[in-house]
Amino acid sequence: MTTRLRRAPLEARQIAEAAQIIRVLGHPVRLRIVEALEHGERCVSELQLELAAPQAVVSQQLARMRAAGIVRCRREGANVRYCINDERVLRVLDCLRHCEVPQRRARQTAGTP
Repeated sequence: MTTRLRRAPLEARQIAEAAQIIRVLGHPVRLRIVEALEHGERCVSELQLELAAPQAVVSQQLARMRAAGIVRCRREGANVRYCINDERVLRVLDCLRHCEVPQRRARQTAGTP
């Protein structure tokens, strides 16, 4: 039996910020963009190639993440380069990578008995 540490409750501000981050990251393309950006700055065309997604989709998702403060950009000549602005999203990715999904539940989701 594992013992869980009792942690202090989250403050209302922390809950609101976490909910905002989760909402914005709750889209497959946005998660893939953040994953690409964790390796360094990228411009829209680089992200478009890496994700095999249309330029309009990548730009739209970057705009949403920029408005939420998750990414920031800087102009470099004719290009706009994006990077992660909120380091908490890297911890979210790390949590997703290390989540353990019970095999039974995974099989049910995939339609296997």
